Amino acid sequence: MAKHNINTTLTWNIEELAKALKINKKDVVKYFTDGRRASFIIERRLAKRRGWKIAPSENDSYDIIAPGGGKWEVRSLTDSGVYFTPSSQVGKGRKFSEPEFKKKLKSISGYIVANITDFPKVTIYEIPVANVKRWYNAGTLGVNAKVSKVKFLNELCQDII
Repeated sequence: MAKHNINTTLTWNIEELAKALKINKKDVVKYFTDGRRASFIIERRLAKRRGWKIAPSENDSYDIIAPGGGKWEVRSLTDSGVYFTPSSQVGKGRKFSEPEFKKKLKSISGYIVANITDFPKVTIYEIPVANVKRWYNAGTLGVNAKVSKVKFLNELCQDII
């Protein structure tokens, strides 16, 4: 399979962020490398940069809409990896549901994965949903549809078609 090219890279100025937010630089990095927090900002930067729209509600099953109408889910790649399951299946006390995962895959065009581990440089990968289906069916994603950072960068990124 062809090696996938990076779609784009977003960058920030840590000093400017610290000044604007009135916090120290260490806390800026801590905030922007937390996937739960960073995704809100990344969704908006991507939407503005690409002419996409933000989902009407935080409760929608997708995050952004492409100009052609495709619905995309934005995920953050952190030091612990990235998950492709619905957000409702991630966190303490929540469990993976294969039927809900497959339903999710039918409802979106794909995933936008943002590697926030190198903040202030954030590398963006656009992954059409067919890849995630293929990886899951082959057992590459594991039983809960989550992969480590190393596996994502070293294996999956090389296998996006």
